[in-house]
Amino acid sequence: MLILELFLVISQSDWTKTTISKLNINMELTGKIIAVLPANSGVSARTGNPWMSQEYVIEVPGQFPRKCVFRLFGEDRIKQFNIQSGEELTISFDIDAHEYNGRWFNSVSAYNVQRVAAGAPAAGAEPFAPQQSGAGAPFPPAQEPVSEGGSQDDLPF
Repeated sequence: MLILELFLVISQSDWTKTTISKLNINMELTGKIIAVLPANSGVSARTGNPWMSQEYVIEVPGQFPRKCVFRLFGEDRIKQFNIQSGEELTISFDIDAHEYNGRWFNSVSAYNVQRVAAGAPAAGAEPFAPQQSGAGAPFPPAQEPVSEGGSQDDLPF
């Protein structure tokens, strides 16, 4: 789910001038965890404090399933969410980019993880999957016509 709220404030003195007063972007993905990558850790050169992060791959269902790698930062969050392969989750995340050697890279950082209730459809899943009857027929089989005397209905079908 992608929710984009954009509030524009129009100056009363000049109607042609607009300013953005608030930009609030909440991004969520619901899908199945298909990979849990090894945790990374180290010591910050700036503060001397230890850090830990771990990356996961989530697959979002649909006609064309999509995969996304996201990162949890902080040993406390990694232990709190305890993400396992095969789980159905909804992740709330932020996107940021950084430059390295003249190239730009995106970073998807999760800040909240929720377990999907058992039996609940995943976001993006088709609520009504087409049912096929017969050998690959896209339409249901034709019904036998009712005899003239057996029906009080005057409809032709």
